[in-house]
Amino acid sequence: MGASFSALFIVQDGASSSSPCLGDLPESCVASIIQHLDPPEICKLAKLNRAFSAASWADFVWESKLPPNYHILVHKILGFVPQNLGKRDIYRRLCRPNTFDGGAKKVWLHKSTGGVCMSISSKGLQITGIDDRRYWNHIPTNESRFHSIAYLRQIWWFEVNGEVEFPFPVGTYSVFFRLQLGRASRGFGRGICDPKQVHGWDIKPVRFQLWTSGDKHSTCECSLNEAGKWFHYHVGDFNVENPDSSTKIKLSMTQIDCTNTKGGLCLDSVVIYPSASRERLKHKGFLKCTKRCCHMLHSI
Repeated sequence: MGASFSALFIVQDGASSSSPCLGDLPESCVASIIQHLDPPEICKLAKLNRAFSAASWADFVWESKLPPNYHILVHKILGFVPQNLGKRDIYRRLCRPNTFDGGAKKVWLHKSTGGVCMSISSKGLQITGIDDRRYWNHIPTNESRFHSIAYLRQIWWFEVNGEVEFPFPVGTYSVFFRLQLGRASRGFGRGICDPKQVHGWDIKPVRFQLWTSGDKHSTCECSLNEAGKWFHYHVGDFNVENPDSSTKIKLSMTQIDCTNTKGGLCLDSVVIYPSASRERLKHKGFLKCTKRCCHMLHSI
């Protein structure tokens, strides 16, 4: 829509520059029009002339793109509420990955839905045996937002737990573990994967669990059987209806059959996306659907 819509405001060759055109609209009128467009389209139109550029900075244009609880988000993410910062700058800051909680979490605004995306690093999770180098190692890599992943060499009792409390905007959200079978490394200028230490995951499935407010609980299982590629393993979904209070969730991933060891697994992070992103992950081949043992979608 942006390209065709922008064309309406360009004076055609041979036309009199004194002829009235939509570009002569008052700035307030232009702002009232472009507030109904998507952010990328607004930025394209802002390049047409000074009037459109000025209109693109109107606070009410960008306030319509921000979630209703953006004041809470700004305070939570930035640690302060800037007094003289325009709504466009606030939107821009919220859309870029913002690190908080000691560097263990990153959060950014989802441009299409106005919801929040969050990534929790492996160092922000509680991992059984993580401090014992016989079991786990932290490996630097460019394949992670946090430039580091946790690599499991081998272990009998596999358990990862995490929790987060955050003022998510209204919407439905999906929770995923981002995992890869096989150790990630680089060779000949490209990413490669060594599957030599992958073992034990084909005997019993991994169990994923999600708890939300009011002790609501969902459980699902999935076998890890495809090495060499990062996948998002779907843990569950939750609804947020009250953006003025923080949403608290707990999650886990376990395979605690102690009759065999498990190994060769890369754990990058837990990610939380607006549920609309699930189709995008599926289309790109990054999604692993899990088998539901008990699934409950809850409003918070």
